[in-house]
Amino acid sequence: MNTCSYEIVPMPQPALHSLPTATSLTDDKAHVLAETFKLLGDPSRLRILIETLNAPRAVGDIATSLSLSPSLVSHHLRLLRAARLVSPERRGKHIFYRLHDAHIAHLLADMVAHVNEDQHDETEA
Repeated sequence: MNTCSYEIVPMPQPALHSLPTATSLTDDKAHVLAETFKLLGDPSRLRILIETLNAPRAVGDIATSLSLSPSLVSHHLRLLRAARLVSPERRGKHIFYRLHDAHIAHLLADMVAHVNEDQHDETEA
């Protein structure tokens, strides 16, 4: 099994006054955000995004690494690109995909770290 290695950079916690509120998100933006989370709900798409966390990757490399067909990876990348989660980068004849921006990278890295944390006893909470 191919493993993905990346460095999780500690993020400073935002001040409470800078956190978004429900009123800071318009109905249209809330819909876009919900659709984005729906896209992230597919394990193959999540794995594709994590593959691009460290560096841009070609479709064939992603497909081989994840044991998926290139056509399936291309389909997922098309959806991820439309949602501005990945961006293409042409290098000669090949197109490499990278995460669109640091927001996406931080979201993924934080959530991977979260699910990999030791589970605490529910009685401690």
